Amino acid sequence: MTTIENRPDVVENPYLEGYLAPVDTEITVEAADLEVTGSIPDHLDGRYLRNGSNPVGKVNPAIQHWFLGDAMVHGLALRDGKAQWYRNRLVRTPAVSRVLGERPVPGLDPRAGMLGVGPNTNVLTHAGQTLALVEGGGAQYRLTEDLDTLGTCDFGGTLFGGYTAHPHRDPRTGELHAVSYSAARGHTVQYSIIDTTGRARRTVDVEVAGSPMMHDFSLTDDYVVIYDLPVTFDAAEMAPGVAPKWLQAPVRLALQALVGRVRVPDALTTRMNAETRRPARMPFSWNEKYPARIGVMSRSAVEDGGQPPVRWFQIEPCYVFHPLNAYTEDRAGHEMLILDVIRHDRMFDQDRRGPGESNATLDRWEIDLTAGSVHTETRDDRGQEFPRINEALTGTRHRFGYTVGLDGGFGGGKELRTAVYKHDYNTGAAQSAALPDRLWVGEMVFVADPDPRGEDDGVLLGYGLDRETDRGQLLILDAPTLETRATVQLPQRIPMGFHGNWCPR
Repeated sequence: MTTIENRPDVVENPYLEGYLAPVDTEITVEAADLEVTGSIPDHLDGRYLRNGSNPVGKVNPAIQHWFLGDAMVHGLALRDGKAQWYRNRLVRTPAVSRVLGERPVPGLDPRAGMLGVGPNTNVLTHAGQTLALVEGGGAQYRLTEDLDTLGTCDFGGTLFGGYTAHPHRDPRTGELHAVSYSAARGHTVQYSIIDTTGRARRTVDVEVAGSPMMHDFSLTDDYVVIYDLPVTFDAAEMAPGVAPKWLQAPVRLALQALVGRVRVPDALTTRMNAETRRPARMPFSWNEKYPARIGVMSRSAVEDGGQPPVRWFQIEPCYVFHPLNAYTEDRAGHEMLILDVIRHDRMFDQDRRGPGESNATLDRWEIDLTAGSVHTETRDDRGQEFPRINEALTGTRHRFGYTVGLDGGFGGGKELRTAVYKHDYNTGAAQSAALPDRLWVGEMVFVADPDPRGEDDGVLLGYGLDRETDRGQLLILDAPTLETRATVQLPQRIPMGFHGNWCPR
């Protein structure tokens, strides 16, 4: 067990308190000490993993942004209808090792991305490796089955300078598709395809309007969909007084790159990537002058080589962290691109410590690729986030989507109430799970039954936090009915965190 000393100072920062408060200890708990209520489906054989922000050491609560904490991965192994173990481990970036008084992990290569950024946003398995992921130019990290840190990941020396927190797996090929951004890239983002051996087989630079924060993208059978929206790199947050002296000149050069004058030189990029201080301020903010638009790029054109063209469609200013899914259909001879997304009115404008300033609604955007027009509508105006589907349908028509309701928003602190919603796009109905009011829940992941008879034949997995006992639990819901099938009580709290996945054995 590792106990983390020097907890953050206790002040009013809703992203360091309540359901988001960091955890103080790393523990390992075996099956005998894991209490199970209900029945765990026998076919669940693997690990449910979730990543999240968990700052260690001293931070400044006045400016600390939720997204910029150190990475802690929580994992629960299931097999034969039983819980095998629970573990939580900090990813050993140089900064974390230093705070814990440990020797740095070998195999940390700054070419993989900035080592000072905690890979705290997602965790998944691909090509036999467990990967902790982050965006914005940060390094990705490889973990053991038991969640210990092995080192950085550059996909076999085929992809440098950072990756993304949100790759999408093509269910037909098993390959990972991604759109990655970084302030060091200037006016481009990078589309990449990681094959089933864990190597990048295709990368394409796509020109955008500036240097946007591009948290996610959408993938259909035919298209890559890029969200170029008005949250952009804000060099003022890296200005003198915040950045160390040696970094001030690179920051000014980065700013020049962002306005299109120069690209950040490789030598300076390498030096910035080697920086091991953890940032506190979010270097992206709402930009009123930046256009809001959607880019559509043909996947077949990417496979043909060269520089594929991108069609751009203007929309009203907003921000999207997470699309639910996308697909195309023929409608009276018109090719329609359907995008289901969680839409925020604005982001990082007044609230510079987290995403708590606007309501997040479930919207549908329809792009008529034949006529060149866009239609948008709100499907559910209740606050919600973390959309997921049955990912066997990624890029094709879906009927059901699952989201986490947020009554009070992320910045609501102890007043926040959460829910689990199931949306039926055939009927327009929305169903809510009957969960105790005292339970805070995070993202729920769909896992199909071995021989599914329908799209929603499976279960939803996710971590919850009981506000009365201050203990975490794994929640297993029946996807067709949203009834609770089982819970696994855990010996300590689990913050809401960000994203996770079911990793079958």
